Order: sequence, then structure tokens, then C-alpha cells
Amino acid sequence: MSTAMTDAMTHKALKVCHVTTVHDPLDDRIFYRECVTLAEAGYRVVIVAPAASSEVRAGVSLRAIPRPSRRMQRMTSTLWSACRAAVDENADLYHVHDPELLPFGFVLRLFGKQVIYDAHEDLPDDVMAKDWIPGWLRAPVAVLMGLLTRLSGEICSGIVAANPRIARRFPVFKTAIVQNFPRISAATSVAAEDYADRPQTLVYVGSITRIRGIIQMIDALARPVVPRDARLVIAGSFGTYGDPELEQSVRSSTGWQRVDFLGWRSHTDVRALLQSARVGLLLFHPEKPHIEAQPTKLFEYMSAGIPIVASDFPLWREILEGAGCGLVVDPLDCDAIARAIASLLADPQRAEEMGRRGQQAVRSRYGWEPQGDRLLGLYARLESGDGRLAVSHV
Repeated sequence: MSTAMTDAMTHKALKVCHVTTVHDPLDDRIFYRECVTLAEAGYRVVIVAPAASSEVRAGVSLRAIPRPSRRMQRMTSTLWSACRAAVDENADLYHVHDPELLPFGFVLRLFGKQVIYDAHEDLPDDVMAKDWIPGWLRAPVAVLMGLLTRLSGEICSGIVAANPRIARRFPVFKTAIVQNFPRISAATSVAAEDYADRPQTLVYVGSITRIRGIIQMIDALARPVVPRDARLVIAGSFGTYGDPELEQSVRSSTGWQRVDFLGWRSHTDVRALLQSARVGLLLFHPEKPHIEAQPTKLFEYMSAGIPIVASDFPLWREILEGAGCGLVVDPLDCDAIARAIASLLADPQRAEEMGRRGQQAVRSRYGWEPQGDRLLGLYARLESGDGRLAVSHV
């Protein structure tokens, strides 16, 4: 057991409330990493999130609020429901995960509550890549998000940043970098199918959008160089609130005939899916928020032992080539994507070795435990009344 976890377990009476209006209550980062880690350390943990029903899972209480059917509803009635439920919990510490919850967090600070803001994304840059925001409005909104980011750094008790790039926007003395690395226990909880026995299956897990490369994935499948029996399994949804135009476009394309679309799947289902696939795809477009991002699925693919075909961004190249566990390509070049896929399918021994190296890299360098220790260290400092901490980098 880590020192941070041992220290945290001496404060078992503290009640913490994680709040989100955007994410599923069983979100990988929020539930499986952060909240389960806190519960294991002895904290009383509640998640307030949109869900069908309330329940207790892995020692974490999930408090359901109505799910929004559209974005404006999320930012109005769902936001109000989340704030009311969170106040009703009367927690000692609040941990908010969405920018629209920051004003609520500021009010909580006025009433003496400890508040942590979990910055999953670099807000000003992220806004510029949001296709649902009209182009003429993105720059003003980005300025507003920059102001909100600065205020959160000044007002919130602590900041949790998902990667070093995001952390640069916040005060060093109150920021902990907690990256999206997988829990090793979760990575080994599902028995993997022998690689040599697997069908020619590619996999993509996550939100399905244009800038995450869905068009290029489907088009690459139709290239002659890709074996005819290769299929792409997709577990995810077309954006948070659906994108009928994009969905119709990809479903009418030639490559869609070789797609098995599963829709959203549970954490356990995704683990089983990854451990029966041959190659994971991660082909985000070269938008600014993506260049230095560290997507959860990158490390989930690695922990599942499958080689990866990913966008050729400097950080991703460093991770994949450093571990020897994947190939990087121009994510806008369908021919290059197809050639990379074909090369891995044509040489299963090489592909399997890549997958094993990815698993080893997760065990040695990209596992969750050090990240969990940073989270627990921040909580312990806030409990002790010392919010100052040295920022940690990997």
C-alpha cells in the first residue's frame, strides 16, 4: 500500500462529493480511477451525475440526476439539479469536473467549503475545436474560458490537471497532475483471447466525431490493401447528443459495410472487446487540443496488449515509439492509415510483440498507482489546511 493511501486512511470521516453534468457516473477517470481510489483509502465518496438510477458500487455512492436530452438542458435544468443534489449531500470537500460547475464551486468557497476543480481539458484551446459553437463565436468564448480558468486557479482550493499541458494554466503550488493512466488491476481483470486466435478485428472506443477521425477510419477500411475479412468494431456514440448528419454520412459510405457498431458499452464490455481485438485505432485530427492530449483510450489499448495505429503527434510518437507498441501516421491520409493497418494484420507475430511491449510500458511507466498517490496527496494537504504542494510531472 502506498504512503499516500496509508496517510489518507487516517481521515475516514471526510465526505467528498464529485459532481458532473457532462460525464457518465461510471466514467473511467471519475469513477474507476479517482472515486474508487478515494473510497479504497477510506473516504466517503458520492458522485452526483446524470444517470438512470442511484446505486452504490465499489464503495462509491452514485446519486442520479435526470439525464439531459440536449446541450442547453444540460447547462440549465441539469446544472440546477446537480447543484441542488450536491448541496444536499453537505460534503466536506467538493470535486467538480465541468467548467459550467465552476461558478457553483466559487459559491461553495464563499461558504467555507473546500473545492477541487478537475481540469480534463485545456478549455480555451478546446473551445476552438468545438464544431457545435459557431465559428465567429469561438474566439470570444475562448477568451471567456481563459478568464474562467484563471479564476478557478485563484478561487478553488486545489486543481487536478489531466496532463502537464493543462497544468501550465494553473498555479503550481495548488495543482496536482493526475494523468489518465489505467489501473493495472482493471487491465488484468478480463481474460484475453490468445492473439493468434483472434479474428482480423480493429477497434475504436470513444466518442464518434469528425475531428476524432471517424471519416478516415471508415475510408481506410475500403482501401484494397486492407484484408477483405478485416472488420472495425466501434464502441461509442455519435457525440454527446447525437450527430444525425455525420451518422448518416458514415453509414452510407462503402467502408461502413465492414463496421460492427455496438453503441455505448460498459467498462467491463470494453475491456473484453479490447482483449479480443488485433489493433486499436486512435486517429484524432491535428487540432490544437489533441496535439498534447493523453487520451484514456491510448493507455487502455496499451494495457489490453493490442498494437495501436495513431495520429503522428510528437507526444504520441514519443509514447508509442518509446514503448515500441504502435505505428504513427498522418491521420488525414487514408492510404497511410490503411497501409499501417495492413502491415500489422499481415504480421501477427510482430503485432503481438508490440502489444506485449505496450502492456509492459503500462506496468512500468503508465500505471495508475502513482497518479492515485498524487490525488490522495492533494486531498491530504487540503485536509491538513495546507493547500500548497509541489506540482509533479512524469
